[in-house]
Amino acid sequence: MPAVTVENPLTLPKVTAPADAVARKVLAVTTAPSGFEGEGFPVRRAFAGINYKYLDPFIMMDQMGEVEYAPGEPKGTPWHPHRGFETVTYLIDGTFIHQDSNGGGGTIQNGDTQWMTAGSGLLHIEAPPEDLVMSGGLFHGLQLWVNLPAKDKMMDPRYQDIRGGQVQLLSSPDGGALMRVIAGELDGHEGPGITHTPITMIHATVRPGASVTLPWRSDFNGLAYVLAGRGTVGEERRPIHMGQTAVFGDGGSLTVRADEKQDGNTPDLEVVLLGGQPIREPMAHYGPFVMNTKAELQQAFEDFQKGRLGTVPAVHGM
Repeated sequence: MPAVTVENPLTLPKVTAPADAVARKVLAVTTAPSGFEGEGFPVRRAFAGINYKYLDPFIMMDQMGEVEYAPGEPKGTPWHPHRGFETVTYLIDGTFIHQDSNGGGGTIQNGDTQWMTAGSGLLHIEAPPEDLVMSGGLFHGLQLWVNLPAKDKMMDPRYQDIRGGQVQLLSSPDGGALMRVIAGELDGHEGPGITHTPITMIHATVRPGASVTLPWRSDFNGLAYVLAGRGTVGEERRPIHMGQTAVFGDGGSLTVRADEKQDGNTPDLEVVLLGGQPIREPMAHYGPFVMNTKAELQQAFEDFQKGRLGTVPAVHGM
């Protein structure tokens, strides 16, 4: 990690917050509990314990790994349904194959992102390729769920395959921080991901002792999740480390700083920064369905049970 980088960040466009931007204070720092997903791959639940009013439009985020699989150990998920939201899979290390009941999907690896708009619904599977199962190897990534507003929940499903080389790379003025804009925009620089709900998703690498203060839309919420390393968040320098999420309050900028000394196997602070415009609609969430009412949830289950979200292909190559 990281999969997408550059030798000299000073060659990149520079970004910094205006001097008069109101700094966002840190409201809370939470620690993600560990668990297992799908067929048994380890995850950290990044948003556990955070009030949804600070997350909206984000629903959940899992850090998958980082894990070094032995031969025969790599795991994925079985076929499962989705309706009413978007899944974002950002793969830092390893390879994952996605496929759905409509024939969509693709392969992502080493810095790629797959943005799946489930919309009206489909069946979906994600798994490591057979050669990775046989050989084992490093696996590390994120899966983020982004809510859709009521007007878009029943739209046709859609995929965006975002290659690692497509992300917008930016630097702090001194070159101490590298930002990868996956979706949304930062200081006028657009990422490749197209979103229905206005959001920003950034993977930042901050060198030991360096800091970065980024402009942040005042109508967005602000979250920072640490993938690896340790540092501080906010001008008040609230300590944070791997597996923790910072929730920011209102304002026009946010600050992240890396500690001078990092862990031996983690040279830098690796952090995912998320911001989004809250939808502020009622949410009914159960399992793989995210709707606005309980009646819509019941309809989603009925549609799934009656095969209206699709059927598992007889030959699917997984």
